[in-house]
Amino acid sequence: MPGCNHCPADEAAKSTAVDAGFRKVLWIALISNAAMFFVEVGASWQAGSVSLLADSLDFGGDAANYALSLFVLGMAIQTRAKAALLKGVCMGLYGVGVLGFALYAAFQGDVPAYATMGVVAVLALAVNVGVAAIQYRYRNGDSNMRSVWLCSRNDAIGNIAVLCAAVLVGITQTAWPDLLVAALMASLGLSSSVTVIRQARTEMNSAVVGAHN
Repeated sequence: MPGCNHCPADEAAKSTAVDAGFRKVLWIALISNAAMFFVEVGASWQAGSVSLLADSLDFGGDAANYALSLFVLGMAIQTRAKAALLKGVCMGLYGVGVLGFALYAAFQGDVPAYATMGVVAVLALAVNVGVAAIQYRYRNGDSNMRSVWLCSRNDAIGNIAVLCAAVLVGITQTAWPDLLVAALMASLGLSSSVTVIRQARTEMNSAVVGAHN
């Protein structure tokens, strides 16, 4: 409306435009992550790589998170914050699970197939960089948007780490680079879990305070 900087109609139109753009981004991310989950699950077992397995679980978890984000998109901030809280908890469980896998693999001592690790890591990196690029504009949004951005950012970092692990496994002919990268990815998941949970709880508390005012 003329002469109105923050009119409800203008804000609603802006919100609708953001939701429509973000919804499209989420669908692209969902399909990409679901496809890479199946690719990496098979490759991780074939290569005997814990870091690839960790990355595949991350892809699967992210696909589920994107589906949840699509479901709550456009709902009240408190509902979106609750969804982000759930995603934060899932990130934490992923971190703990990957650490468990790494510990188990450490006792097995098998050397993973570094060539398979490298090829799949390059493919996964290409997918995640593309997804992260289209999510970049939403990185400073609410906890729901921020959790989506953190998922993609973590994935891209994880892919680079897996690629480095593949090179080091080839050089050293030991499993330790693979295990160390898996532990790094788990730590990244745990730290992101804390970030998302804190922001989600803050938004939930703010929504409750606002409802009483």
